[in-house]
Amino acid sequence: MNVSASPLMARAEQAFAAGKNDQAAALVAQHLRQRPGDPRGLSLLGSVAAATGALFQAELFFRKALMAAPPNRELRLSLARVLNQQDKLPEALAMFEPLRDGADSSTEVIVSLILDKLGRHDEARAILAAAVERHPERPNVWLTYAHHLRSAGETEAAIDAYRRAIAITPDLGDAWWGLASIKKKVFSPADIEAMEAAVAMAVDVNNSAPLHFALGRAFQAEQQHEQAFRHYEEANAIWARSLDYDSGQLTREVDESRQLFTADFLKRSEGAGDPSDAPIFIVSLPRSGSTLLEQMLGSHPDIEPLGELPHIPSLLRIMMEGATRAGIRSVPEAIAKLSPQDRTGMGQEYLRRVAAHRKTDRPYFVDKMPHNWSNALLLRQILPNARIIDIRRDAMTCCWSNFSHSFSRAHASSFTLEGIGRAYVDYVRLMDHLDDVLPGWIKHVPYDRMIDEPEPVLRGLFEGLGIPFDEAVLRFHEAKRTVRTPSAEQVRRPLNREGVGTWKPYEQWLGPLKDALGPHAH
Repeated sequence: MNVSASPLMARAEQAFAAGKNDQAAALVAQHLRQRPGDPRGLSLLGSVAAATGALFQAELFFRKALMAAPPNRELRLSLARVLNQQDKLPEALAMFEPLRDGADSSTEVIVSLILDKLGRHDEARAILAAAVERHPERPNVWLTYAHHLRSAGETEAAIDAYRRAIAITPDLGDAWWGLASIKKKVFSPADIEAMEAAVAMAVDVNNSAPLHFALGRAFQAEQQHEQAFRHYEEANAIWARSLDYDSGQLTREVDESRQLFTADFLKRSEGAGDPSDAPIFIVSLPRSGSTLLEQMLGSHPDIEPLGELPHIPSLLRIMMEGATRAGIRSVPEAIAKLSPQDRTGMGQEYLRRVAAHRKTDRPYFVDKMPHNWSNALLLRQILPNARIIDIRRDAMTCCWSNFSHSFSRAHASSFTLEGIGRAYVDYVRLMDHLDDVLPGWIKHVPYDRMIDEPEPVLRGLFEGLGIPFDEAVLRFHEAKRTVRTPSAEQVRRPLNREGVGTWKPYEQWLGPLKDALGPHAH
């Protein structure tokens, strides 16, 4: 029987194309019982697993298919993409590199992004500079190049690259938002007219949402606050309509964490995890000053700043794949049931992945992924000697800054005023619980006081961290480094209060936020 003519495989592929993943998997399994090791069947199982978010399983199927198949570019690309989605960056890079031929700009862009994440910025720059020369007609290449230039502090060159992308695709929302998010007034009246025309013609939510955010920022710069708010409101509503976000899930997870992780439980579970004291985690809600604090810490001669590392969330996803197969349904339960061997192994795997980012032999490094606040108990279990810093901004400013910023779908809590308010409350509830059961473990930094009195705040922080203070942390804005966050411009300037109280002109529309925050709103 010719495998390529297998009716089971034909039906499986049709089911997968129709989005019927369970049916496709069942048909492939039936086919593989007849043809064990068939690379076409294994590859389709990998695609089904990837489509359902089971990335580790997808990786295993694609690897088996590659071992059984002749050299196959598409199969290698599938494995490379899954490795990249799992943030297995060196492995993904090794898989993508042989596939680069200069003609495929999307592969060039992905390789440059991986190199940037690994801190190999010069190599990323060279790839992107060559790509815009070869493909000046492709807006995605100009857009990626613009993001890279902005991260490197080359603001004027970034503005030019964003405008090159817009000239090719006038409704390219991410390019307009790239301009809007630069901390200077970059829009002319003609730009606003062009954005209004673009948002009227945009049919893809991936363009229309960031276009509305950019218009919000443009009208905000003109002090036209009602128009600004309406655009922010519509931008978030577009994202919210495209998702099925349950703000109660985070509340339930915090409730369960508070019940499971008592002082007695944490005492009994001591003794496992990797003992390294090198990691310093900065946790917070987004838009709370974490980039600024990292820039300060990274100016210390003993601390290497590594930016927002994706590895704790990635390890959490892998953990939950296995937990779900074992019938465990919640993140807190999965963390509580980790064996000592699992905890040590996860800590070691995190440090192995971080090693690919490190460029110095400084004894400490900073991972400033904000959302790790919700992973703090996982951090405690797998890296018990890590240092944790919670930087906290006042609730109204923090939540408004989230609502008025164009995030990806990963920040779904920010798409409604009630949602971001509830997330802030849950964040504080978890931090308060950890202070109760692990007194002194988390070091708290109030953003406003850090801005007003940086030296006493930082001296106190370093004393709490057990690391000698160094005056260089007060000259943070002199540091030359790539900053891959929305605060790239801010951290290259001396301290200022530009971001304080930004919600006040919008107060009359923020009732749902105040209601969700309750006493935190004051």
